[in-house]
Amino acid sequence: MDVKTAYEQWLHDFSADADTIADLKAIANDPAEIEDRFYTELSFGTAGMRGVLGAGMNRMNRYNVRRATKGLAKYLLQNPQEAQRGVVIAYDSRRFSAEFARDAALVLAQEGVPAYLFDALRPVPILSYAVRHLHAIAGIVITASHNPPQYNGYKVYGADGCQITTEAAAEILAEIEKLPNPEIKEAMAPGMEYAKKCNADLLLATDPDCYRVGIAVKNKAGEYELLTGNQTGMLLLDYICSQRVKHGKMPADPVMVKTIVTMDMGEQIATHYGLRTINVLTGFKFIGEQIGKLEQQGKADSYVFGFEERYGYLTGSYVRDKDGVDGAYMICEMFSYYATKGISLLDKLDELYKTYGYCLNTLHSYEFDGSVGFAKMQSIMQAFRGDIKEFGGKKVVKPLDYAPGLDGLPKSDVLKFLLEDNCSIVVRPSGTEPKLKTYISVSAENKEAAEKIESEICKSAEAFLK
Repeated sequence: MDVKTAYEQWLHDFSADADTIADLKAIANDPAEIEDRFYTELSFGTAGMRGVLGAGMNRMNRYNVRRATKGLAKYLLQNPQEAQRGVVIAYDSRRFSAEFARDAALVLAQEGVPAYLFDALRPVPILSYAVRHLHAIAGIVITASHNPPQYNGYKVYGADGCQITTEAAAEILAEIEKLPNPEIKEAMAPGMEYAKKCNADLLLATDPDCYRVGIAVKNKAGEYELLTGNQTGMLLLDYICSQRVKHGKMPADPVMVKTIVTMDMGEQIATHYGLRTINVLTGFKFIGEQIGKLEQQGKADSYVFGFEERYGYLTGSYVRDKDGVDGAYMICEMFSYYATKGISLLDKLDELYKTYGYCLNTLHSYEFDGSVGFAKMQSIMQAFRGDIKEFGGKKVVKPLDYAPGLDGLPKSDVLKFLLEDNCSIVVRPSGTEPKLKTYISVSAENKEAAEKIESEICKSAEAFLK
């Protein structure tokens, strides 16, 4: 079906839905917008689906929510007895989240799958816990997490409380396709202003679904400094490990899990305390998956900490996704402990840099909207798979291509280049947005040197984007 036909089909099929028709008629004279909304279906993967709110096949709307939920129900009903364990549904404070959650519950009920719908918004960790507590077969969260306000999304969780695996996502997608045709400084600014008025020492903020937690710390000049997800994660890892050692609670085979784009210094800290590091693909679901594997081996207690650079942390095995509630609690405990000793979190961070060397990790995102942008991203990834010798004067020591599967990890369109002098760059398309992302990791003597090296590596990478 071509774009024009799909657009006209929607006008016919949804003639009784005044809001949808009004939205569609508003773009009647905008062929580029029509193409962007109808050139493809909104994709469904391990992160579920996420998109801009609006009418159209490539937009987040009730049609796509119902279609995805029906596909999920068909997938679960492959085992009718297990499907009767039901699906837990939670939602955040975004526009239409409550309506989408109710639609999902109604579709499940219609298909004969019990639905447990929260009566008000809940954070993701509560959903992850509730799935396991109620012995449900799956969970759904209506959220777009940290995306801009014009977005909403749909995440699916397995019976283990983790986001679904690559294999499960593929099977659900197959069922959907059988059906008829669906972390930024500025966000912290108001909180920092309020913290200044209150003379607070610490500011904490979560995203709408209490998934991530970011912090700002007052420095000696009385100004507030934002810490990155990597910095907070390293502070938490060091604090938790030191306290476990101090109180004799470190397990026999301690494990720390992080993603391949998370700061490599985390592995150095883990090694210092005798922890084994497991590196996984981008996405906290893969960290949750490792907790499940440890549990199957009878080693659930071996899991000490998991974190990712996008402000996601988890200290225990009771949920299988990043937990903003747990993260906030542990940050406050850590902050209070050091405060009693006259040490600020910034002081402690400097101490870690003196011990392990200064490290700088940066994330760069490049938008490629629409069908043309999608094709451009594919072309860029192919260019990065060429014979690249260096980035910013740093020689490529080893290129790692995760597309065919690497180190036992699932296949993923991700490239990582290990560079000389303990530097690296990771390139990957976003799984939820029309963006290409680069993650640059630099080790250097000090901040100034690291920033200069990072800038040169970034310039080299951006040459491939033109």
